[in-house]
Amino acid sequence: MSASRRRGIPFVVAAPSGTGKTTVCRAALERDSGLRFSISHTTRAPRDGERDGIDYHFVTAEEFRRGVEAGEFLEHAEYAGNVYGTSRRSLEEPLEQGYDLLVEIEIQGARQLRDRLSAARFLFLLPPSMKVLEERLRSRGTDSDDAVHRRLAVADRELEALAFFDYAVVNDDLEDTIEAVLQIIRAEREGRAAELVERYGRDAVRARWTARPEPGQA
Repeated sequence: MSASRRRGIPFVVAAPSGTGKTTVCRAALERDSGLRFSISHTTRAPRDGERDGIDYHFVTAEEFRRGVEAGEFLEHAEYAGNVYGTSRRSLEEPLEQGYDLLVEIEIQGARQLRDRLSAARFLFLLPPSMKVLEERLRSRGTDSDDAVHRRLAVADRELEALAFFDYAVVNDDLEDTIEAVLQIIRAEREGRAAELVERYGRDAVRARWTARPEPGQA
């Protein structure tokens, strides 16, 4: 692809914590050479294996505050006691070069970008069910029991945000989810978005997801 012929499309990907958006975004990035990744800033400490400038830009609360005051962020939001934000520079440089951009973000931040980034497409990842989400959060082993309950309460509220997203994908099977995200990106890139409404459109997916029984139910 010639990166100089077009301006890229930002794809904003959000999900409740524990749904797997980081894994899905990283895999999609590896499989599509026309994609780049927007690296967010955060005040939280790195988790095991995370690298500064690769997974996040890890900064202090004071550094983040100065960036906000200087107008460097398109959005920023607090989540679970830490602040996350998307800098203008992290978006503009790859888009101007013609690359489509994955913007992995917290749902509060996605709400802000909906108003400020008119060219973006918004994609919501859903867990198979709330029960499965709880199991995933516990299996990570990074949160206390109280923290898991807080994250689940937040996730329950965050599901209401699906109303302002364009697409939704249920992360039931990782490979299927990665392929679904890539299908959405390719269709938008090629002007075939109308083909996606029944399969990945927000309302169609929400209706099917709501009708699913929880594991163990008939």
